[in-house]
Amino acid sequence: MAPERAAESSVVRAVVVYDGQVLLVEQPGGGWRLPSGTPEPAETAPATAARVVHELTGYLVDGSSTLGPAAAVGEEVRAPVAVVCQLLTEAPSGGARLAPERIRWVAAAELVRAGRPENDGLPDVVRDYLEGHTPV
Repeated sequence: MAPERAAESSVVRAVVVYDGQVLLVEQPGGGWRLPSGTPEPAETAPATAARVVHELTGYLVDGSSTLGPAAAVGEEVRAPVAVVCQLLTEAPSGGARLAPERIRWVAAAELVRAGRPENDGLPDVVRDYLEGHTPV
C-alpha cells in the first residue's frame, strides 16, 4: 500500500499524545490549537505532521497513524487530516519557531470534555480518537 499524500491545499494536524496529554500551540492573536501545516510537494501526511511539530516546537515525533478520510492507493488526501504522532524526545531541541510559553500540554480528557481547544475546533476524528484513548 502506498503512503497517503496530502494535497497541497489540505491542512495536516498533528495529534501528539504523551502521558495522557495533548500538545497544543498558541495561535497568532491568541487561543490554542493542534500543531498544523500544509505539506511540501510529494510529502505524506505523517511526514508533514512530524516536520511541522519539529519546526514549531522542537519536539521530535513520528507520524504513525492517519485519522480521517482514507485515500485509495495513488490518490491524494484532499480533506484536512490529522496524524497521531508518537513523541520521540521528552524535551524539545533548540531552534523551535515558538517560544516555550507558546507551547502547552493539555489533558486529553479536558479536550474531550470541552470538545474544542480555545478558539479552534477539535476535528471529530481527533475527538473520537482521544475518547477511545483517554484514561478514565
